[in-house]
Amino acid sequence: MAQSDTAKYIVTELKMPEEKHRIAEDYSKYATRILWLDDEVTDGAFHMNTAWYLKAAQTLEDRPHVHDTDEIIGFFGSDPQNPYDLGGEIEIWLEDDRHIVTSTAMIFVPAGMKHCPLVLRRIDRPVFHFTTVTGHKYVKVEDDTPK
Repeated sequence: MAQSDTAKYIVTELKMPEEKHRIAEDYSKYATRILWLDDEVTDGAFHMNTAWYLKAAQTLEDRPHVHDTDEIIGFFGSDPQNPYDLGGEIEIWLEDDRHIVTSTAMIFVPAGMKHCPLVLRRIDRPVFHFTTVTGHKYVKVEDDTPK
């Protein structure tokens, strides 16, 4: 049976850019990446990354950076009886402000806003994480200012 023209819009397997393959071993020490979407995976798509955070760790997002497009960062607890309980504690920096997230949250990061480091301070049970950048690829410019 021939595949339909629209089947290319359904992503069911992990296809990451080469730079993410290079860091996969370190990333897997605290998280399991689920799916990645961008213009390379599906022509015309904006970027989205999904993962389960599994352990407390200093993440690979350890330095501030900016994007030239808006971003949404999400953290979701995995208790269906209490979906707003994150089941952990995540530290994230927006500009020079440190925030501690303990509830399910979505964070809007306008284009050009410095953000990160991102620290998984405590993970009691898996936390679902996603990032969406409205550009067609995940491009960041790192800020070398120490935190």
